[in-house]
Amino acid sequence: MSSRQLRAIGEPIDREALSPSDRAMLKRIRVVSHALDDAFRVPGTNIRFGLDPVLGVLPGVGDSVASLVSLYIIAEGYRAGLPRSTLLKMLALVSVDTVVGSVPVLGTLFDAVWKANKWNVNTLESHLERRTGEYAD
Repeated sequence: MSSRQLRAIGEPIDREALSPSDRAMLKRIRVVSHALDDAFRVPGTNIRFGLDPVLGVLPGVGDSVASLVSLYIIAEGYRAGLPRSTLLKMLALVSVDTVVGSVPVLGTLFDAVWKANKWNVNTLESHLERRTGEYAD
């Protein structure tokens, strides 16, 4: 999978190669990512959005709350041993989401299409796959 492609939440990962704690962590962050980025579908379309743009409608606090929840995924990445450069990339994605998402009206539309949490989950999953591949050799 290229870095431009996004793994669908729940797409198979070699679960047998992961520790039980890694599997549990992946389940938790996938739930958070799905809730923030893809929980709802516009009827009659394939367009999905999550709580992030919904919370963004609340002036001042909405984007802050969504960002704090997004930081949970980054914290799990830290616990999983992601390199500092990768954690900074993940933080940059959430920062862009927060800053641009705070712009009235336009920010809410941006939040609906900017899938920082999904990207961050994919980044963490890729790290875990590489890490388990190193141990399998």
